[in-house]
Amino acid sequence: MSASPPRLTDLALRLAWAPPWAISLGLIAVAVLVALAVHFVLVRVVRRSLAEDAFWSALAVRTRRPTRMAFIVAALSLAASVAPLTPAQAASAKHVLLILFIVLVGWIVLTALDIGAALYLRRFKVDVEDNLLARKHLTQVKILRRACTVVVGLVTAGLALMTVPGVRQWGVSLLAAGGAASLIVGLALQPLLTNLIAGIQIAVTQPIRLDDAVIVEKEWGNIEEINATYVVVRLWDWRRMVLPLSYFIQTPFQNWTRESAALIGTAMLYVDHAAPIDRLRAKLREIARDSKLWDGKVVALQVTDVTAQVLEVRCLVSARNAPTVFDLRCDVREQMMAFLRDEIPEALPRRRLSLADEAPATAEA
Repeated sequence: MSASPPRLTDLALRLAWAPPWAISLGLIAVAVLVALAVHFVLVRVVRRSLAEDAFWSALAVRTRRPTRMAFIVAALSLAASVAPLTPAQAASAKHVLLILFIVLVGWIVLTALDIGAALYLRRFKVDVEDNLLARKHLTQVKILRRACTVVVGLVTAGLALMTVPGVRQWGVSLLAAGGAASLIVGLALQPLLTNLIAGIQIAVTQPIRLDDAVIVEKEWGNIEEINATYVVVRLWDWRRMVLPLSYFIQTPFQNWTRESAALIGTAMLYVDHAAPIDRLRAKLREIARDSKLWDGKVVALQVTDVTAQVLEVRCLVSARNAPTVFDLRCDVREQMMAFLRDEIPEALPRRRLSLADEAPATAEA
């Protein structure tokens, strides 16, 4: 047999008088102090060397707590290997520390995803008039970040459970059996998986984006939130409609801001057959020119239908977005009706009745 190194032998002789629990506590304290010191030095080095890199410097700052705990877990694992513990105690301690380390790594990955998404979105401003490109990237990043969060969470939980033999064997047998239990789990997860896949489709194809003006279920509103499995639509009267992500893949709906926020609004008038259409058209152009809501692109007045009683007149005006075009339509209706009432009341709808002449009755003598 080879002799033990002199230093380890001297250390063992000096600690032979101490109880095992005291030696274990001392090793734990030394391991924690060494881990904190190494972590402090490494964080300062990383922050100084990567100060110009926004991602790594932000990652070093925001992951100080999980990385510190990861260093402590690694140091405690080494301490458990040399501490005077029974094999069962050492195995249990290392198992718990391994699960904690896996959870901390998942925490660090999620933090890195948040930092990367935030830095990417800094290049786009949503609070501007033409924010179509910004909303496109904001929608993609938010949906993909939530999907990645779900995936990282599932992988982290799966790796942690795989360290437990009983749970690992149960999971393998459940997936391999294909019996009633697996069928129930599959049916329960089907809506979740359907909406997760729909979220990825929406992020790539983008039928909707954040703040898009849409009509769903015969209600007008704006896309307020796009979450991992559902979408929140803020309706015009401040109500919220919650719809699954799969709704926007499987159900037809109207998107008023798909390519551009500008819209053409319609205001319908019903006037008498004798109404001067040229004067009405000139008045509509005057209203559009004087309005701050008009974008200067489209203004038109057309007779779209003729009935036995009235003419149907359609007024078209354009504006830069849906709320503005709605206000402009209301303004056009009000001013056109005031013009008809005050300037040409004879153009208002009238009912015409035709009475047959009756010969006067002659009195008989």
